[in-house]
Amino acid sequence: MKAPAFVLLSLMIASLSGGAGAAEVLEISGGTTPQKDVLEPRAAEILKATGVEIKVNGVGTGNGMVALAEGKVSVAAVGDTLADSIEAGKKAAKAASKDIKIPDNLVFTQIGTDELVVVVHKSNGVTALSKAQLKDMATGKITNWKEVGGADLPIKVVVTKAGMIPSLVFQKTIMDGAEYAKGALEAQSPREVITWVSRTPGGFGPAADVHVKAGAGDSKTIGAPAMSRPLGLVTIGAPTGAAKKLADYLKVK
Repeated sequence: MKAPAFVLLSLMIASLSGGAGAAEVLEISGGTTPQKDVLEPRAAEILKATGVEIKVNGVGTGNGMVALAEGKVSVAAVGDTLADSIEAGKKAAKAASKDIKIPDNLVFTQIGTDELVVVVHKSNGVTALSKAQLKDMATGKITNWKEVGGADLPIKVVVTKAGMIPSLVFQKTIMDGAEYAKGALEAQSPREVITWVSRTPGGFGPAADVHVKAGAGDSKTIGAPAMSRPLGLVTIGAPTGAAKKLADYLKVK
């Protein structure tokens, strides 16, 4: 007996989809480091193990926290501790002239760790800098590379825009919370720090190790004090549904 046409069509669709239609789609906003270091590289593995298809919008930790607070996503991907991610969210909201309320029941799930590095132009002869030197350079106290053993070349500080973690971590760890020098070049993303340093012989700035490994351009890493940070997922309250499946699977044991 011949099967009805609609039955054959349904079987064909099921065969072509490979069952993918049953996947739960989870939209995430946040940092490009957890996006590029953990989430996207493991997306196929996550789908196979949990049935959750992730879609990540890399807008920076601060903007991810704003999207979470506004209810646009149920998960924010962040590149620092919960406290510092909240601070990044406040700065991103302020920069966007938004008045948001950060929920007081946020839950942080660590999914990895990343190292921050200091990058300079590849032509720069300096190979290492101390915390004191980096702080004085970033705050504008030292303005020429010859003061730290380099060429007679003006220093150009490259930072990420408000709400992005690399410059916030550097500011906290190396600069003891001091303000960046006036006239610092503001990159629109952590990846763009590398781009601007590659174009600027006197430039330097903090960059995510994962981005440097993906393509250093005309920049290079130099010796500097260790700067590590946790990568995580933030939810309002304990994660549920697809978010719980993802968090449980990626959680650092």
